[in-house]
Amino acid sequence: MRHLPAHRRALLSPRSLLTAGAAAALAAAMFGPLPAQADGQGDDLGTASSHGVEAPAKGSPSLDDVNGSVPDRYLVQVEGAPQAQGTPQRTLKTKQTGVVEEAEKDGLDVTVDQSFTHAWNGMAVSMTKADAEALQDVDGVTAVYPVMQVALPPDQGDASPEDEYANAMTGVDTVQKVDGLDGEGVTVGVIDSGVDYNNPDLGGSGTNDQTKDFPGTRVTMGYDFVGDDYNSTVPGSVPEPDEYPDDCGGHGTHVAGIIGADGDVTGVAPKADIASYRIFGCKGTSSTDVILAAMDRAFADGVDVINMSLGASFMTWDDYPTAQASNEITAKGVVVVASGGNEGEAGTFSGGAPGVGSDVITVGSVENTDAHTPYFAVGKTKYGFTSAEDGGTVPTSGKVVLASAGEDSDAADAPVLACDPAEVPKPTKKKQALLVKRGTCSFHDKAANAQEAGYTAVVLYNNSAGLISPTVAGDPEITIPVVSITQDDGIALQKAIAAGTTKIAWKDGVAVFPNAGAGLMSSFSSYGLTAELGLKPDLSAPGGQIYSTVPLEQGGHGTKSGTSMASPHVAGAAALMLQEHAGWTPKQVKSALVNTADPLDWSLEPGKGYLEPVHRQGAGMLDMVEAAHTSTSVAEPTISLGDSSQGAHSVTVNVRNDGDAAKTYAVSTRTGVATGGSPSDPAFQVADPSVRLSSRTVTIQPHRSALVTARISEDFGEDGIIYGGWVQLTSDDEDLSVPFAGMSGDYQNVEVLGAHDGLPALGKAQGENIVPVSGTDATYSTSGDDVPYVLFYLDYPVERLDVAVYHAKADGSKGRLVNPKVGTVSSESKWGRSSETEALPWDGTYQTAKGKTVTAKDGKYIIEVRVLKALGDPDTASDWESWDSEVLTLSHQKP
Repeated sequence: MRHLPAHRRALLSPRSLLTAGAAAALAAAMFGPLPAQADGQGDDLGTASSHGVEAPAKGSPSLDDVNGSVPDRYLVQVEGAPQAQGTPQRTLKTKQTGVVEEAEKDGLDVTVDQSFTHAWNGMAVSMTKADAEALQDVDGVTAVYPVMQVALPPDQGDASPEDEYANAMTGVDTVQKVDGLDGEGVTVGVIDSGVDYNNPDLGGSGTNDQTKDFPGTRVTMGYDFVGDDYNSTVPGSVPEPDEYPDDCGGHGTHVAGIIGADGDVTGVAPKADIASYRIFGCKGTSSTDVILAAMDRAFADGVDVINMSLGASFMTWDDYPTAQASNEITAKGVVVVASGGNEGEAGTFSGGAPGVGSDVITVGSVENTDAHTPYFAVGKTKYGFTSAEDGGTVPTSGKVVLASAGEDSDAADAPVLACDPAEVPKPTKKKQALLVKRGTCSFHDKAANAQEAGYTAVVLYNNSAGLISPTVAGDPEITIPVVSITQDDGIALQKAIAAGTTKIAWKDGVAVFPNAGAGLMSSFSSYGLTAELGLKPDLSAPGGQIYSTVPLEQGGHGTKSGTSMASPHVAGAAALMLQEHAGWTPKQVKSALVNTADPLDWSLEPGKGYLEPVHRQGAGMLDMVEAAHTSTSVAEPTISLGDSSQGAHSVTVNVRNDGDAAKTYAVSTRTGVATGGSPSDPAFQVADPSVRLSSRTVTIQPHRSALVTARISEDFGEDGIIYGGWVQLTSDDEDLSVPFAGMSGDYQNVEVLGAHDGLPALGKAQGENIVPVSGTDATYSTSGDDVPYVLFYLDYPVERLDVAVYHAKADGSKGRLVNPKVGTVSSESKWGRSSETEALPWDGTYQTAKGKTVTAKDGKYIIEVRVLKALGDPDTASDWESWDSEVLTLSHQKP
């Protein structure tokens, strides 16, 4: 949860323009008849929570929670295009120096920490909130952005499948063997936690020594931007760069192995060179200024592909600097690949920068087919499991009797869920494990109830297909082991318990098991859209339960899951494409990978004829055989429709045949499951748009292009439904899919300040938390943490969030404005959708138009919060939402 302190101020950035991409206006007479729509139009397919998806809790924020931004550090964009667009570095440096000099003339204290010129023209600076606010008005400044925290993505599981399964899923193994593609001659930059270049699979000697093997035959260049101890969440922590981008965290080595390992593990491009750019310390978070520095260096070093298995979650604005820089780098010929994010259980609009960059290849995660997992046995039957994070250590020997919390049931209050402590049966043995089902309450609640009842372990089974990786973090601490098994295995154990006493035997080592969720989207994989309604992700690849390299001190090989593992699979695929087509542009590579991908079955109800939402899977699963052999390309690989406020969308798909013979393509469309309702608990439904095609077939002569046009419209009668599908072009030897997505109705009509558990509300520090208050409790001394907080939750990204304070009249209404010449006491821009409750404080002070800090007098006040909706017009009243607090009292504590 995010606690935003008083030092955070308004940092306005330029609005991104939503590019239509493939849009073109055509006369209605050009379009053919409507194709038949699928049966069941408008069918309700349930919500995410009804399918057992457990979204993050929206409880009270903690005073110790990590901020979304780094205090007093900012990214300052300076006027002028970067070197990537041909501007000389000397010119850019002069412009940046000029900005600093002008700022100092205005009395601003600016410390320049880093200068960027290659991919983005700007500076990372340290300065106070007041000076950052004033800097926006200095000549030469385009925008000022907060430096964002970027967490190292956590492991999503502890299973260990062979990497060969992932390569087989996408056809990488085939093009390696049949076509001889191995990535030789291509350099992939890995911006991550470093790479253990001592690992023999990555060209190392096997000796654990960071000064040995670098640069080497495989990890050929790179730089450590941070050192071991950097953690952006720790006040005063500063980067300590050095020349050796080794890895003590493990994430970057795992990513590098997926790209190019050549040993016990075979990566996608086993002969590609690796460039390691380390931006994480051994533990903790990094920051977007460091990531920008690494991007700048990678571009200057001349890498061919950049992989970023990272992102600032929920920062879905395409003009955030890391996304801007990604687009600039791509425009100059470097393929940029990024993970789509691991926030899928939080709902839609859950991706982040840099993956929201329009030209980036953004990747979602698909579950692998087979896994080597830890296991226990019941008789001769083996049951694979994953261990819950923050639970007790799982035994590797011994036996324990397994009891059930109740009969298997889909009811929300069923005893098998173990959500009601009073209904949890007491153990009948000294050492006994409890079998419970996923759903209704949190994993922690289930484990805590079992622990309190006296059980020594918990076996948790899923309520849908696939193996999950739960966490049981919370208070009280869970000290007993908690393991997760599949739905089918849970039901089988229910039957075994009903038939008699059931003992489970804990085993050492691992065994091979089919993955029940094989070929389906991973539960953690994030949904789009971007804040500007751009379609993301672009495609998907294996990322669930991937076995790859890790640092030697961690054993040399291991398993991790996440879109972090899917992204390097596609980065390796991009390297194979560049090996085969050395002169290709990033857009040609993107088209080949994206438009040959295969749409996936819906993960929540597989086998029922529904396709995964397009704003979660993109074009679908990477198909490397098709990509490597396609002779057809699409000018714009994806189509972002925006909303329907202006009516139907006329789009053009520009298709080129680079083969030596004419090709005839059948043209058709398919649609995916749509999402509506609350973004934090999406309601799934069949909501198929009307699509009129200009032609059902198109013949393209060799080395020529043709246009396929489509008129896409909807009449769902509801604002905010995200729908989409694929325009498909099928020839005798190719099957291409161009994904499209849009939002129904008017984006400006969706409710942003959603009412969640009484929010928005006034808040007050109580112990370590910030809790809602009202009435006489809403009195604040403004000493320490005793300041007014606004607790709120944003259902959608917002262009701007303004906080104004008014004197309260005797009747409780708003009187005159505090800080009338400025109008606000704080203002924020480009906020992403909330994943948890937000807390915004007012410390009782405000800054006048002349920059003077004034303390509000004792008295009664009302706080007004106004949000400008994404893509809204600040001069249009209906594009704003507002909320007024109850009357609060400031009673300053005297020194």
